[in-house]
Amino acid sequence: MTGWTRLGSVPTPERGDPGPAETITSADVIPSPVYLDAATAAPLHPVARQALLAALDDGWTDPDRLYAPARRARQLLDAAREAAADTLGVRPDELSFTASGTTAAHSAVLGGLAGRRRTGAALVHSAIEHSAVLHAAERHVAGGGTATSVPVDRLGRLDLDAWSAAVTRPRVALAALIAASHEVGTVQPVDAAVSTCFAAGVPLYVDAAQVVGRMPVPAGWSVLSASARKWGGPPGVGLLVVRKGTRWESPWPADEHESGRAPGTVNLPAVVAAAASLRAAAADAATEAARLSPLVDRIRARVAAEVPDVEVVGDPEHRLPHLVTFSCLYVDGEALLHALDRRGFAVSSGSSCTSSTLRPSHVLEAMGVLSHGNVRVSLHRDTTEADVDRFLAELPGIVADLRAQAGVVGL
Repeated sequence: MTGWTRLGSVPTPERGDPGPAETITSADVIPSPVYLDAATAAPLHPVARQALLAALDDGWTDPDRLYAPARRARQLLDAAREAAADTLGVRPDELSFTASGTTAAHSAVLGGLAGRRRTGAALVHSAIEHSAVLHAAERHVAGGGTATSVPVDRLGRLDLDAWSAAVTRPRVALAALIAASHEVGTVQPVDAAVSTCFAAGVPLYVDAAQVVGRMPVPAGWSVLSASARKWGGPPGVGLLVVRKGTRWESPWPADEHESGRAPGTVNLPAVVAAAASLRAAAADAATEAARLSPLVDRIRARVAAEVPDVEVVGDPEHRLPHLVTFSCLYVDGEALLHALDRRGFAVSSGSSCTSSTLRPSHVLEAMGVLSHGNVRVSLHRDTTEADVDRFLAELPGIVADLRAQAGVVGL
């Protein structure tokens, strides 16, 4: 390839001739970025941006006050709650806005356990729950409760026999099951898990962060949580839904906001933007799934065929339409993450919820699959076919270079 010329070295009439143009190679050019980490945070939806800017004018004051600007803010909050509830198919008074998806998950677990303390102190959850749920479980155990982790198979799918045995034991207060794995994309058999819980009289909490706004939400649950930034809403907004008739008690100090379920005044402009973008994302979900799912299939097939010693993990059929994970033997996950970043690809590596610590993924460990050199690719509404093809074209060389640097050759 002929050299590239830095823009700053090109003579212009205004600046004169700065001297000989500096010739550089393509390796010196920073590639255009390709964001492939929507499972962590999807790019802000255009509807969210519009709603956020509009709500800043009328949504800045406390909706609990009685003066005119506050009444206008209350109207915005009520409308946002009704819109979000309608999208999820729940009652508005069942839905509360929280400060984040993590806060919603903590509230769901700890509140569900507190509400049924007279029944027992046993929590049942899958081995692949999000770290927010596992941390809440740790808090519960530290306070004298118990927690049973139910295994999954090599595809990341819940062991229903083990689940049934766990939830039908005496004194189980709450069961928790993620709707779809945030790391490998496997959709869980929530309907079957609900049936078992119903027969045992145990409420089920569902972490629906990866499905809300992308695919239909399973039915039959008692408590649900979600996070706005997963569907293209702004950060700092979570959803907590507690169905009528569910015994739930706030784990937080007494607070009058959000029906006593979430302390503190909500970030109203962000809440309005979250509700508006949720409705928009849900309306386009089927179309987006049909567009993105073949791209994920392409990644699964070509990575397996073109990168030696790689394991594509997760259920190839019962999966999220936008997410794929694979692990590369003989490659350090941190090194692979940085190498991809230098080529302009933003992906997750290792555990998606603890990637900053680079600890081995508890999800991959529970599945019994390869965890070295793990990459999670998650697509979004702005992802193009060209983005995916460029990633697939560059990945094999990047992996080969890292293995060569580590002294692994001839694969």
